[in-house]
Amino acid sequence: MNSMTGYGKGVAERHDRKITIELKSVNHRYLDMCFKLPRGLNFLEECLRKEIQKQISRGHIEIYCVYEDNREGKNKISIDTVAAKQYFDIGIKLQEMGFVNDITASQVLKLPEVLITQDAEDDEQQIKEIALEAAAQALDNLKQMRKNEGRALAKDIRTKLASMQRILNRIKEKAPFVCEEYRVKLKQRITEILKEIEPDETRLLNEVAYFADKSSIDEELTRLFSHIEQGRKILRQKSAVGRQLDFLVQEMNREANTIGSKSNDLFITRNVLELKGEIEKIREQTQNIE
Repeated sequence: MNSMTGYGKGVAERHDRKITIELKSVNHRYLDMCFKLPRGLNFLEECLRKEIQKQISRGHIEIYCVYEDNREGKNKISIDTVAAKQYFDIGIKLQEMGFVNDITASQVLKLPEVLITQDAEDDEQQIKEIALEAAAQALDNLKQMRKNEGRALAKDIRTKLASMQRILNRIKEKAPFVCEEYRVKLKQRITEILKEIEPDETRLLNEVAYFADKSSIDEELTRLFSHIEQGRKILRQKSAVGRQLDFLVQEMNREANTIGSKSNDLFITRNVLELKGEIEKIREQTQNIE
C-alpha cells in the first residue's frame, strides 16, 4: 500500500548535458500531472507523462526539470550586416551635416541588433534519453517515499480498526439487555400511571416485541465486524487500494449511523459516537492512499 505524498529527485549527465528532474506528489482523486519544463524542452512532456503513468496510478504530481547545456560552441554568433550598414550610412549623413564621424567597428558591434546570438541545434533524442534516465531515478525515489509513508498509514489504520472492534464488542455485549431494561422501565411507568390497576401483560409483551424488532442492531453489528476484516485484507494488498478503502469507510459510516438511529440506550449511543470518530479518522487517512 502506498501513500500519494512523496518527493523524488533524479540527475543524469551525458554528452556534456545535465538534466535534473524533481517530482512532488500530493493526494488527488485521479492521476493529475503539472509540468514545469524549461523553454524549448516542451517536447519532453509526452515521454515523461507516459513514463509516470506506467508506475503511478493516483495523485497530483508536479514535474520540475532543469537543463544544463555544457557543450562547446553551443552558441553561434553572427553579424546582421544590413543593420551594421544602415548604422554606417547614418554616420556618413551626420558627417555631411558637420558632425565628426568617429564610428569604429567596436562601437558598431555594441549597437542594438547588430550582433545575433543563436543557440546551436540540439539533439532531441539525446535529450530525451538523458531526461528519461533522470526521471527513472526520480520515480524510484518518489515511489520509495510513498511506500514508506504507506506503511505508516497502514499501521495507523490497523490500530483504528482494532479500536473499532473493541467498541463494537462493548456494544454487542450491551445490546441484548436493552430490551429487558426497556420492558422493566415501561412496566414501571405504566404501573405508576395506572396505580392499583394491573397492566395487561400481553399488550406489554407486544410493545416490547415491537421495540425489540425496531431497535435490533444485530445485522449492523455483523456487517461492521465483516467490514473490519475486509479492511485488514485490503491493507495487505500491494496494489492501489485507496478507492477500495474509501468505499469501505462509506459503508462503515452508514452502518454506524443506522446503529445510532436505532439506539435507545445511552451507553450504546456514547459508543456509537466514539465509533464514528474512529471511522472519520480512517476516512481522513484514506484520502492520502493511492
